[in-house]
Amino acid sequence: MADIVELQATTHWREIMSAPADWAACAPERLGAMLTSLHLIRAFEECVLELAGEGLVHGPAHSSIGQEGGAVGSCAVLRTSDHINGSHRGHHQFLAKTLNYVAPDGLDPRTPFDGPVHDLLHKALSEIAGLSEGFCKGRGGSMHLRWEEAGALGTNAIVGGGAPLAAGAAFAHLRAGSDDVAVTYFGDGAINIGSVLETMNLAAAWKLPMMFFIENNLYAVATHVDEVTAEPRLSSRGLGFAIPAWRVDGMDPLAVSLACEQAVAHMRKGEGPTIVEASVYRYFHQNGALPGSAFGYRDKQEEADWRARDPLERVAREMIARDLVSESDIAELRARSIDAMARCAERICEADGNRRRIRDALWPKAEFVDVGVRGDLQELDGLSVAEEDAFSGRLETRKFVDVIADLLKRRMETDERIVVLGEDIHRLKGGTNGATRGLADAFAERVLGTPICEGAFVGLAGGAAMDGRVRPIVEFMYPDFMWVAADQVFNQIAKARHMFGGLSEMPLVLRTKVAMGTGYGSQHSMDPAGVFATSPGWRIVAPSTPFDYVGLMNAALACNDPVLVIEHVDLYAETGAAPVEDLDFIIPFGKAKIVRPGRDVTILTYLSMVGCSVAAADELGVDAEIIDLRTLDRAGLDWDTISASVRKTNNVVIVEQGARGVSYGAQLADDIQRRLMDWLDQPVQRVTGGEASPSVSKALERAGIAGRADVADCLRRVMSNCGAPLPA
Repeated sequence: MADIVELQATTHWREIMSAPADWAACAPERLGAMLTSLHLIRAFEECVLELAGEGLVHGPAHSSIGQEGGAVGSCAVLRTSDHINGSHRGHHQFLAKTLNYVAPDGLDPRTPFDGPVHDLLHKALSEIAGLSEGFCKGRGGSMHLRWEEAGALGTNAIVGGGAPLAAGAAFAHLRAGSDDVAVTYFGDGAINIGSVLETMNLAAAWKLPMMFFIENNLYAVATHVDEVTAEPRLSSRGLGFAIPAWRVDGMDPLAVSLACEQAVAHMRKGEGPTIVEASVYRYFHQNGALPGSAFGYRDKQEEADWRARDPLERVAREMIARDLVSESDIAELRARSIDAMARCAERICEADGNRRRIRDALWPKAEFVDVGVRGDLQELDGLSVAEEDAFSGRLETRKFVDVIADLLKRRMETDERIVVLGEDIHRLKGGTNGATRGLADAFAERVLGTPICEGAFVGLAGGAAMDGRVRPIVEFMYPDFMWVAADQVFNQIAKARHMFGGLSEMPLVLRTKVAMGTGYGSQHSMDPAGVFATSPGWRIVAPSTPFDYVGLMNAALACNDPVLVIEHVDLYAETGAAPVEDLDFIIPFGKAKIVRPGRDVTILTYLSMVGCSVAAADELGVDAEIIDLRTLDRAGLDWDTISASVRKTNNVVIVEQGARGVSYGAQLADDIQRRLMDWLDQPVQRVTGGEASPSVSKALERAGIAGRADVADCLRRVMSNCGAPLPA
């Protein structure tokens, strides 16, 4: 018979319940502040539901009525400099944190609310109504509430999407040497999502000061937690990651506060992340003012049982028992809270017959619709600009990949905010291709090899970038891995600046390489340009020479927007002129380069296809003007150079290597034909790979990606259409 050894978890999992002695020992000021916050949040949510019922809230109204105890109890132990973020049901978390910011000495249940409290409630209500006076100027609405100064990093409509971003805030605190912490709030639906579990592992491995606060309200919309997990005590997840966990009654704000005190103390001592699970209950359906029983997934007795445990009544009862407040004090607090929200509603509404409507003057102006998709690049003003053909410094012939490593080293020497993270970048003499050679030796604390969890580590980088104290360089070993991290890449990082009112900078660089031709097959060989070009928040650069890499990467690292830097394995081993002493200049976004002047046809291309196009044109003797686009995002296209060339040649060929289905050229061709139709002698012609992603077979891979022969065939077709056929 086999020997059996019972294994023990390496950390604890505890349940905390408040005792009469805890209530007796709690400072009156703390209890009073919690009670006041609870009532203000309840009145706020009731006002939101009232406005929503009148059709004055465009979009969802995910009320937190019933769940206030978890938010208020947890935020009671946080500092202003601590950070929180939350989920789509996040009004209570946002208000609990920001009320503590505007009233740092605490709110007294007997004292009328002052101006800062009213202003907070007004701005939060305005945001939920989509108005210009809101925290995000009306762009965020109910699900995207952010006030950076108060430590509220932003609520999130993607279930589980905020956890990696909060890890970034925790990482920034850790790097800064502070003992501040970050708290991410999410529910029972998010606990099974990959980004949350990935982030738990990453936070534990790196000992990040981060609390995973689980609001277990039993239902993900209408699906009960018992239906979707075999262990509904969700804090048990901590044991698998060696994260200490606390389970607590979330309808008891003091119990929540006691658990969070222990968790926060653990984090402030540098001992890593924590989990707190609060059992709470939303009194209403997922959205709106009807209870779950109206939709048939909850029964009325369950709802009544939970309402009997109301957190507002619990705190009031305990305070009355200690003669800290009276029944009349509670009634007056309730009335003042309702009145405060009525006044907020009056500020944003006006009479419309026997109904109300939003005041017209408060809506954002139509011209604001695209403002803040990206920054204005004024951060690049004053930086040295250079081009290879006019460079006054010393140049040497260098291998492309060595120039990447040297340039990254130079930037890390001059900017201590830069950190580099990705899989295996600290090993193998510079990662899988040598692009980070020597960096781990020189900057051991700033070159971070990550677990295989693209969603978690790029999301962490996004959160750290929003913090402002870190400028991350993230490496995706292959661009196809963006699909694994798609939520963080496209929903979070790309949209953050615009979604939060154009106010949130995102200074992040994402490096990746096109590996077509290396036999790595369909899941490691894509060109990401076409996909990223559909995501307006991203800037995209694609250097084709060592010199251009220096200038474009410098611009990317100085930029306060997220920038995708695309490299190509075919270029890594190639050599070219590179600067030796001066590695500090930029090549501005939006500046294409004419590589080969010509009059017959304009070829627009990038990366390795620049050299391929030159070779094809030389081989055929076509007087082609070849333009290296260099920056590929919609805002970064150099229309002056493109337009001047097309007006001269009247013909356009767009050359790219990858699959037709994710083609960048399709979007570019559409723009050219809309802008320059009158100057074209024929439709824009395109060179792309096949429909399918590249295969592993050498023969099929060659057939599936574009090369010099394909460019030559296209040039023959273009010239024939112009009445100047080329010899076969």
